[in-house]
Amino acid sequence: MLRPTLIAASTALALALVACSGSAPPDVPRYDLLIRNGQVFDGTGAPPKRVDVAVRGDRVVALLAPGTAAQATQEVDAHGQAVTPGFINVLSWATESLIADGRGQADTRQGVTLEIFGEGWSMGPLTPAMKTDAVKQQSDIRYPIEWTTLGQYLEYLEHRGITPNVASFVGAATVRIHELGEADVQPDAEQLKRMQDQVRQAMREGALGVGGSLIYPPGFYARTDELIALSQAAAESGGGYVAHMRSEANGMLEALDETIAIGRVTGQHVEVYHLKAAGQGNWPKMAEAISRIEGARGQGVDIAANMYAYTAGATGLDASLPPWVQDGGHDAMIRRLKDPATRARIIAEMKRIDGKWENLRLQAGSPERVLFIGFKSDKLKPLTGLTLAEAAKQRGTSAEDTVVDLIVEDDYRVDTAYFLMSEDNVELGLRQPWVSLGSDAESSAPEGVFLKSSTHPRAYGNFARFLGHYVRDQKLMPLEQAVFRLTGLPARNWKLKDRGCLAVGCYADIAVFDPAAIRDNATFAKPMQYATGVSDVFVNGVQVLRGGEHTGAKPGRVVRGPGWQGTTQAKP
Repeated sequence: MLRPTLIAASTALALALVACSGSAPPDVPRYDLLIRNGQVFDGTGAPPKRVDVAVRGDRVVALLAPGTAAQATQEVDAHGQAVTPGFINVLSWATESLIADGRGQADTRQGVTLEIFGEGWSMGPLTPAMKTDAVKQQSDIRYPIEWTTLGQYLEYLEHRGITPNVASFVGAATVRIHELGEADVQPDAEQLKRMQDQVRQAMREGALGVGGSLIYPPGFYARTDELIALSQAAAESGGGYVAHMRSEANGMLEALDETIAIGRVTGQHVEVYHLKAAGQGNWPKMAEAISRIEGARGQGVDIAANMYAYTAGATGLDASLPPWVQDGGHDAMIRRLKDPATRARIIAEMKRIDGKWENLRLQAGSPERVLFIGFKSDKLKPLTGLTLAEAAKQRGTSAEDTVVDLIVEDDYRVDTAYFLMSEDNVELGLRQPWVSLGSDAESSAPEGVFLKSSTHPRAYGNFARFLGHYVRDQKLMPLEQAVFRLTGLPARNWKLKDRGCLAVGCYADIAVFDPAAIRDNATFAKPMQYATGVSDVFVNGVQVLRGGEHTGAKPGRVVRGPGWQGTTQAKP
């Protein structure tokens, strides 16, 4: 048996021979990529290991003991940093931002390698009328719609060239509009069957399941039996159901019961989008919601949740309007807002919380806690960054009149941040072992068309804030558990084969970051500031971030769900 000193000497000699000759001896393996000297977290929640990661093509092919003789076309010295699977953004709105800029910089610089779309609305299936309306509603980012189905849209992105991988749920609201339009109506048996068939087709094209958004019309109009029918159609091929629930405020617990019931009936994985208790009077409900989820899990219901790491949400200013106002779609809403008698009724209802709908303006507590982050009209863009209180004072109108006037003048939803949650509840939610992370935002860059609007800081800092502020500074959990939440957990929930893992056979989606340095820099005052601390990112084995800077590479692919049978490709 050779003594350890002789083994070390022989290994060093082999490495020296490789360095001198420029090629590997026959017994020294060669790889495309070697990431050396890192602390490797495999995405399972296990403690890190000191191994070197070897990649050929788009897959991890070996985990080598330190000092193992090997040669690679590219080597990265991780200097003791964390080497992890790339992060999975389970709630992304990068559907349009990736068309404008395929680099997805805000998320790429945080280590995100997969964007998942489909919160209620998806980019297909579309009718000609839906395409026309979608183009009309486009704001700063303008583009022709060159696809019809969800699968075609995802392939459209891949063919254009994108940095991250992409996946999507099929939107329950999109399917509803496809068959019923945007009116407050219920489907008959034949219409519901066609809606189910739309879901089945989306599953064959690679959808992960059905995504619902029940707080907003027309999703608001769907009854539970409709949601069960659509969810069952997805479950037939292994798909799940995820919901922005009917209520995150006064009716939060009842809405959660509906989500649990769907999971119990269908047997599929179900999930709560951005788990929260909105409005100070509802903050005590967060603990009860968690208790109910734990109870359902204990009874065999496969339910989980995702969150973003902030106390403010963001959606449209039209979320301050009663849902009936939007019956029939955007144009019908504008007509009602312009009618004096109807406007008076709307404003009266905006001033009270009656439990029948989510009045986000009142749940925020005051007009000072409602912040404008995006307008369609150039005339109104100077109001970006103002609160509703400031805009109302500037205009000399009430908060309610200001809301109505701005929606009419902008002919748009008006992108708005609402400060709704408590910091204690954010921490409580993030502590739960079944909570994954989603930004609920686009992935943009502080340049070009993106400078025409503002955004929520979660678009630039959600994952870095989780790892830096909550994991490192607040010590909510060990780092290995945090990595699992960003990688292995969502991959398991949504059946993402060979993603979210760092082991032999996994796709080489890899992030390298310094746990001591990673941090979010985006604020509500200055949201377009990149996070820092992530040095290197690889997508399908291709380096997309080097030394914290984007390489320009766009190796992203479509990641498909369990029902995938192939799609008809759309031309880019």
